[in-house]
Amino acid sequence: MKAIRRFTVRPVLPEPLRPLHDLARNLRWSWHTETRDLFRSADPEAWRPADADPVRLLGSLSAGRLAELAGDAEYLGRLAAASADLAEYLEGPRWYQEQQAAGAELPTGIAYFSPEFGVTAALPQYSGGLGILAGDHLKAASDLGVPLIGVGLLYRHGYFRQTLSRDGWQQEHYPVLDPNELPLDLVREADGTPARVVLALPGGRSLHACIWLARVGRVPLLLLDSDVEENAPGERDVTDRLYGGGSDHRLLQEMLLGIGGVRAVRTWCRLTGAPEPEVFHTNEGHAGFLGLERIRELVAEGLGFEPALETVRAGAVFTTHTPVPAGIDRFDRGLVARHFGDDGELPGVPVEKVLALGTETYPGGRPELFNMAVMGLRLAQRANGVSTLHGAVSREMFSGLWPGFDPAEVPITSVTNGVHAPTWVAPEVFRLGAGRVGEDRAHQVLAGGPVTGGEAGPGSTPRRWDAVGGIGDQEIWDLRRDLRGQLVTEVRRRLYASWRRRGAGTAELGWIDGVLDPDVLTIGFARRVPSYKRLTLMLRDRDRLRELLLHPTHPIQIVVAGKAHPADDGGKRLVQELVRFADDPRVRHRIVFLPDYGMGMAQKLYPGCDVWLNNPLRPLEACGTSGMKAALNGCLNLSVRDGWWDEWFDPDFGWEIPTADGSAVDEDRRDELESNALYALIEDRVAPHFYDRGAAGLPDRWIAMVRSTLVNLGPKVLAGRMVREYVERLYAPAAQARRALEPAAARDLAAWKAKVHAAWPGVSVDHVESVSDTAEGGSAELGATLALRARIALGGLDPDDVEVQAVAGRVDSGDAIADAQVFPLKPAGGQDLEDRWLFEGPLALDRTGPYGYTVRVLPAHPRLATGAELGLVALPAETAGEGAGVLLR
Repeated sequence: MKAIRRFTVRPVLPEPLRPLHDLARNLRWSWHTETRDLFRSADPEAWRPADADPVRLLGSLSAGRLAELAGDAEYLGRLAAASADLAEYLEGPRWYQEQQAAGAELPTGIAYFSPEFGVTAALPQYSGGLGILAGDHLKAASDLGVPLIGVGLLYRHGYFRQTLSRDGWQQEHYPVLDPNELPLDLVREADGTPARVVLALPGGRSLHACIWLARVGRVPLLLLDSDVEENAPGERDVTDRLYGGGSDHRLLQEMLLGIGGVRAVRTWCRLTGAPEPEVFHTNEGHAGFLGLERIRELVAEGLGFEPALETVRAGAVFTTHTPVPAGIDRFDRGLVARHFGDDGELPGVPVEKVLALGTETYPGGRPELFNMAVMGLRLAQRANGVSTLHGAVSREMFSGLWPGFDPAEVPITSVTNGVHAPTWVAPEVFRLGAGRVGEDRAHQVLAGGPVTGGEAGPGSTPRRWDAVGGIGDQEIWDLRRDLRGQLVTEVRRRLYASWRRRGAGTAELGWIDGVLDPDVLTIGFARRVPSYKRLTLMLRDRDRLRELLLHPTHPIQIVVAGKAHPADDGGKRLVQELVRFADDPRVRHRIVFLPDYGMGMAQKLYPGCDVWLNNPLRPLEACGTSGMKAALNGCLNLSVRDGWWDEWFDPDFGWEIPTADGSAVDEDRRDELESNALYALIEDRVAPHFYDRGAAGLPDRWIAMVRSTLVNLGPKVLAGRMVREYVERLYAPAAQARRALEPAAARDLAAWKAKVHAAWPGVSVDHVESVSDTAEGGSAELGATLALRARIALGGLDPDDVEVQAVAGRVDSGDAIADAQVFPLKPAGGQDLEDRWLFEGPLALDRTGPYGYTVRVLPAHPRLATGAELGLVALPAETAGEGAGVLLR
């Protein structure tokens, strides 16, 4: 018989054990070793670290066991200490509060929106790197005391669980998640009724959602859930699964995330008294509609659309994680118009203004589509990519939004991602470090916040990491073997379960007891499976791979995991190809594919591998944080120079896989060249380093690389470093800009922009002349100065409305300026008879070789973040004219 209604019966804890409730309901337990140990002690048999969940654990404890724990003085002492530690963690001042006390102008609150959050395996609301990054962002913000509010959706089926068929084809399963059995609490109004947000839909329909709260340390994470009784069946399914459904379904999800998310934040602040956020951070374009809701709020208060837009932009940060246009959500304009028309959402906001924000106005754009990333960029005054290389890729990809500017000047910066070390560092690694620096300092080190003894930037090593360098070779090697052995045990357990689900009988699986060897060089590869990540590059020459796996003296073993998107049959074929190779009895003890890759598996996989492999098509990896997590555990990286590895590669940290990007080769030839380079690296350098033993029987060169990775790379890859950069470089300037834009100032700025846009067709560089103090024909000497004069037509603007600049640098054979420097020119006289203004200034010649300059005009206003913000620039009609190519000797 099937139950007609389902509900959850919560355990009643004895009074001495009541603090366990608060410890279980705050996800800090997922990265706090002492708290996890406390729950493990309650029932060691039921506690499985891979998918541990204290809420579920407490619900399974018998009354007898609870009574036993309530009478255990030693356990109660540990419980009291953990409870007091959590209270101090939640209330005590941390890095952010110390910065405020020192006078830093920081936001009173930040709202962080993301379509997915990977906080813990017990809350499966993520699909891959974007969600894990978002979870690490929240946890690092909590550790640093940053007043963040996270906003997302609660997917009743999560992403999906992955199994394999007998022939290796990926199969998806969508278990139903009951929020009452998750570490969540329903947000309620003061009268106890569930808080609701409501969106208007076409045809007089409504979309209702309740709000679930996950406590991520100090950070509240608000998750909207449309599976409520007020909704019709179609609306109830809006939050059914992550990245599922067609365009209409995805649009509704993104409207609920952005518009409903802002309303959820307002509800939370009203109910709790938390400060209203001054900064709104959009993590990828999925949540971009949040800016429209903020505009609607201001329009409802009497501000016009354009001033409201300026106000919203000032306090917004947009982060793009996408290195290819195909990865961006784009909707049919007609579909968007239907949802934002007269009987849809955002009353008072003209639908044509909404559509204009997402229009692809650049060459090659498709004006019939609504681009979420384009809207995100237009609604945020500050934007960033997630590694230095990805920032450059993003500037190139979106340069059409800023015509006339070189990609280097496109206003998209970069903040390289980091990972939350307390989550990803194995307890054994932590204990080894804590033995050198003490447990309290080790916690501070991994959190990434400054401690007494000085602070260092992302490119240097804080002194507090140096003590790790004193750990002995034998200790490091023993640790690495122990972690490798744990991975072998975990792999065998998971492989056995996978084969049973594939239909194998127990009698067929005796060979699994011999899978992997704790003394063999172990390479890990685990990630999502889009084609650009090249899951099967290692299979390019199968005979050569078999030779590496079965080498008589220098064998390797490989552990692979990853999920293909349910709609990506090409990705599923890659998985099947890898699985079938790994099923071969000749090599199945040396290479395995583990299905259902997730946080629980990853926390064993990263520490247990000796080498982390990453071989994407460069430059399509935005960041690639899995290699960071591996590095924090002493794992060396073997990777294409893409994402974070491009900026932080060092021979002491691992190996660079040479790439054929930029070569005139097709994709097949490129894969052949790069796979051959990969095989050669493993055969000639990686494996020999691992197996080359010194006098003490230890691989001295390998251990030195592990030590260097821990000491020198470790501080750079921390999420604490990342969040501090966001605070200092993006959040604080955004908050200051937002505070400066009171309604009158916003109206003035909007009016000034309208004036500039109207006048700009009349702005031009009409004449440029130069005089050198040592000029001789077409050359000048190093150290000389050019006196520049430019006649500028301003089209009715005032000189204060513009900045006139000389842009100079070395030039190539086509007179393109590289590595440009900017020299401002100042007004030197009034209007002439032709309504032109004279601007003058010096140009210092500090470089030799072919050299050139041009003059340009940009809008200028104290409230602009950069001169490129409006996307307007005036250049000489003939850039190769007088003075365009001065030759220096």
